[in-house]
Amino acid sequence: MGCGRVGSTLARSLEDRNHTVAVIDSEPDAFRRLGPGFNGDKVAGMGFDQQVLEKAGIRRADAFAAVSSGDNSNIIAARVARETFGIQRVVARIYDPGRAEVYQRLGITTVATVKWTADQVLRRLLPAGAEPDFRDPSGTIRVDHHVVPERWIGSRVGEFQEQARARVAWIDRLGEGMLPDRDSVIQEGDLLHVVVREENATHAYEVLARGPEQGD
Repeated sequence: MGCGRVGSTLARSLEDRNHTVAVIDSEPDAFRRLGPGFNGDKVAGMGFDQQVLEKAGIRRADAFAAVSSGDNSNIIAARVARETFGIQRVVARIYDPGRAEVYQRLGITTVATVKWTADQVLRRLLPAGAEPDFRDPSGTIRVDHHVVPERWIGSRVGEFQEQARARVAWIDRLGEGMLPDRDSVIQEGDLLHVVVREENATHAYEVLARGPEQGD
């Protein structure tokens, strides 16, 4: 739903990957953005209207994206697709990051446009390491990379994860990536890619810096 710049680009990209696509927009003139080579269906109407969704083939759909310019329209359409028609892969573009977080908790994947864009700009403005390598669209989860401090060399990944309340997604070691398990031993020169909740990041990196706590 939505045939603006995002919706039209998304529709063409999906079609280029050999998917069948139907596009809904309340303004028929918007379909010109799809270009003459687009072969999918173009349905004029409101994307949260069940009859419009039926016309667009919602019952045959594997996924639904609500990417119009209105938060309310996007979230209503996403909920109708998910709750009325049972579509499991549903994504809604939301400009308000606070609302995006609420709907994310309700099980609707959201892309908080403003926050995501601001994060991308910040990463290019600030010195390296000042912003995470990745932050999910809701701003809840971040990924950072850290050269392993000497204090952690010889410790097990599981020990770090328990104390830091974080996860090591992968390790760059001797030029190659590896997927560690809890018993993997941290070695000198390892580059840890750490996944952590935003509110827990300070604690996790304090633990990384001070080294493991010794048991009794």
